[in-house]
Amino acid sequence: MKTKEFRELTVDELNTKLKELSEELFNLRFRHAIGQLENPAALKNCKRDIAKVKTLLREKELQAKA
Repeated sequence: MKTKEFRELTVDELNTKLKELSEELFNLRFRHAIGQLENPAALKNCKRDIAKVKTLLREKELQAKA
């Protein structure tokens, strides 16, 4: 997903998305370890999406405090 699409989500939706991405990363790492991962770039993309979601969650947290 693009950052713009992530920004449109609510905090609850972002938390749900973070949980889904974490599970996906686990599955990608597992498939990579046993040699069944066809696209190794998927690991990098998943990690970046997790970072985007965490950043947006932190931004929203700081906005709520202000």
